[in-house]
Amino acid sequence: MTKAVIAKGKKRTESTVTLKPPNCPTSILGCWVINHTHSAKKSGKFIEVTGKFDVNVWYSHHDHSKTSVFTESVPYKDRIRLHYRDEPVSGQEEVLVEVIQHPNCTEAIISDCGEKFEITIERELLAEVVGETKVCVTVHPHNFEEEWSFNDESSSHDHGGGHGKGHGHGRHEAQSQGPDHEHKKGKDPSPF
Repeated sequence: MTKAVIAKGKKRTESTVTLKPPNCPTSILGCWVINHTHSAKKSGKFIEVTGKFDVNVWYSHHDHSKTSVFTESVPYKDRIRLHYRDEPVSGQEEVLVEVIQHPNCTEAIISDCGEKFEITIERELLAEVVGETKVCVTVHPHNFEEEWSFNDESSSHDHGGGHGKGHGHGRHEAQSQGPDHEHKKGKDPSPF
């Protein structure tokens, strides 16, 4: 038994919020979203994420003669469906939520009535459930050697340029393309 990620889920949300500033807006000069906070809990085969963020709109009013910044806190609740790799074997599970895309303004316009803002917000969350699960361990004899996929390095292929300051490493990696490449270049085909 070990602890591992037994379920995952991801959700991208795009929604429009309507905000009413104290002054009738003439134009929108900028919009940004800050102070995102959230908490999560498991509910059946879903993760419920409850959060909020602040929307700030910089706008002009009184026929472009004045500017102001209007701020409003916007709450949200997302339900993220979980996809299980292993069914849980105990009730002690840990919920982890990673923010792939913090709430971000994609569009900000003045409503048709001319008194409100219509702000389109996108966000994307990744949820993981960590719980106890069974694992299978393969036992090998003592002389077993795990196969690794890597290119052999040899100082004879460096031609004196591989120890320069800062770039020798990258040059060596770009030149070493495996044994077939070396045969094409006319180098020694010996594997040693």
